[in-house]
This record gives sequence, C-alpha cells and structure tokens, in this order.
Amino acid sequence: MRVIPSVRPLYRIEGETERAADGIYDRMALVGADEIVIESPDHARNLGDMTDEEIVRVTDAWASRLTDLKRDARFKYITVFKNKGLLAGEDWSHSYSQVTATTFVPRRILYELRAAREWFRERERCVFCDILRQEERTKKRVVDSQGDYVAFCPYASRVPYEFWIMPRPHNHQFEAPLPGANRGNLAALLGRMIRRLRQVCQDYHLVVHTSPNERQTKGELADYWRTISSDYHWHIEVLPIIQSRSKSYSIKEVYFNGLLPETAAENLRQIDGAKRS
Repeated sequence: MRVIPSVRPLYRIEGETERAADGIYDRMALVGADEIVIESPDHARNLGDMTDEEIVRVTDAWASRLTDLKRDARFKYITVFKNKGLLAGEDWSHSYSQVTATTFVPRRILYELRAAREWFRERERCVFCDILRQEERTKKRVVDSQGDYVAFCPYASRVPYEFWIMPRPHNHQFEAPLPGANRGNLAALLGRMIRRLRQVCQDYHLVVHTSPNERQTKGELADYWRTISSDYHWHIEVLPIIQSRSKSYSIKEVYFNGLLPETAAENLRQIDGAKRS
C-alpha cells in the first residue's frame, strides 16, 4: 500500500486559486491535489482479488488522505474514486484508485447537498436514512449486507447493475467512522460486490460520496454547515459500464436504463460473491 502524487496531475498543490472574473465567467488556477493510491504490491491483484484485510488497508488509506487534505482550507471538496477498465478511463493496469482535492464542489455533490438539505428542512430527517430504511423494508433491491453496511441497487438506477453501499448508522463523513464502526464489514461487503460485478462486466466507476470540507465557509458552501451533520450521509456509488450501445453514456444527466434495479439486484444476489477467482 502506497500513496503517491499523480505522475500526470490534474491539479497542483502549490499556490492560490487566483479566482477572477473573465466577463460573466470565472477563471481559476489549477490549484488542488491529485494523488494515486497504489492498492497492492502485486501487479496482477485487483480489488476483487484482495482479502478483507487488504481492502481495509485501501479504505483506511482513502480515509487518511481525506482527513489530511481537509486540513487545507483552500480545498472545498476531496473526491475518492476508482476507474476500473479501459472503458472507464483506467490509466494503468495495476490496481489503483485516486484522491483529488479541488477548490470547487463537483456539480453532482452540490445537487446531493441541496436535495438533502431541502429534504431535512421539510421533514427533519436524513433522506439517505429514509432511502435505506425503505430499501431494507421492501428488500426488492437489496443485494447483500454485512454488519451495519448494506449494498443495494438504487431506485431508478442510472445504468444497469449500479449499486450503492451505505452504513445504517447516520454519518456524514466517510473519514470519521462512528465509535464501534467495523470497517472490516465494509471491506468484506465491498469485496463481495466487486466480485459479483465482474461476472457481469469488468469496467466500472467507483466514487466515495462524503461531506465537503467544513473549513471552507465561502461561496456555494456558506449555507450548508448548520444541518449537514444531520442531513448528509456518506455512501459509495458504483456505476458499471456495460459493453453495449447505451444512451446512458451519450446523453449526460439524462439516463436510459433498460434493466430494472429489482432485476439487477436479483441477478447479483444469484452470483457467489465469496469466490475470489
């Protein structure tokens, strides 16, 4: 396990954002961080081949880098993601994931933050907790669970076999597990889900959704901090890339998925996620 700066970084750690108006547009310097998490010393060993203990080391590395980069108030959001396979934009065949820190919040995260805040304002409940309770009550889209972690295909999934992993206890920060949390259970569940998925396809995007940097109080984040610990809920989203013609990847923000999440969940349940080969 090793974390290194990217050899082809999207962002540079040095300097200030130098945000300035360019007519009606904004222009900023490429300030941020771009790091590579080398997940295994074995070139042929991917995330689905690893033991639970090895996957724990990977998730611990993600949490450690999130914690460290959030100490820098310049960074509004830190993203942990993994692009697996050529169709996902994988740069190297060796198993790795990436951590980027940016001076802006990605649009998808802003959408989640706003929706979660509005849900909380209206109902005084976390929307993600509500989603998970409903999924466990109906059981139609739940694929697997271990300890306090649940994997399910979300309602109106964007792409075939999309799944999320979410903890039952409410927590807005991936990098700050609650007392008594067992990351070994998360690792075991993530490993089984990845092994199931590779029986369907080899390429996917994995993204850890966690709260923004709470040291940053300006701009688009200024109004979020009063309730974010109550209204947001970290989770992992995995979007497979099926090798077939799909409008899901050609029309951004509008998704066409011909496979019902209930069917996808049932298909994934039928696959033995314990086998590593």
